[in-house]
Amino acid sequence: MASLQEQFLKAGLVDKNKAKQVHQEKTKQKKVERRTGTQSVDEARLAALETQRKNAERARELNAQRDAAAHQKAIVAQIVQMVKQHRQSKGGGDIAYNFTHDNKVKRLYVSAAVQAHLVDGLLAIVCHGGTTELVPKVIADKIAERDPSLVVQVKKASTAIDADDPYADFKVPDDLMW
Repeated sequence: MASLQEQFLKAGLVDKNKAKQVHQEKTKQKKVERRTGTQSVDEARLAALETQRKNAERARELNAQRDAAAHQKAIVAQIVQMVKQHRQSKGGGDIAYNFTHDNKVKRLYVSAAVQAHLVDGLLAIVCHGGTTELVPKVIADKIAERDPSLVVQVKKASTAIDADDPYADFKVPDDLMW
């Protein structure tokens, strides 16, 4: 294969005098570099190295974003699988159980036994993908480790009795419906 210089000569893009002049300048520059011991800065090479470094940095950033998206997708899949495997029946009851999720009061109709389990903390409510499911407390804790916004936290009423409370003798039942 002919050199690039020979190919340009054959194509008629440069003439012999111009090629000879470029060759002489190149040899002079190399001779000066050998005498002084310094190397000339090759701007094209430096620009290529800088471009390569920028491309590598961009590729790392894209890979990190792709890995984060894959990790988030895996977490969502784990949550869906846990909910599907461990969801409990709502009992088909007619007792309305009110709870708050995302600053909204929502209502779930459950049976008396399921309501008792919710009040006792044996069951927890998980809201995912527009659906509301009941799962055991252990599974709800595992889901909360992955995404705490999906699990409804049931706040228990404090059992501490105030000494100055004039209504301390009158207990309010847990199943009181308004």
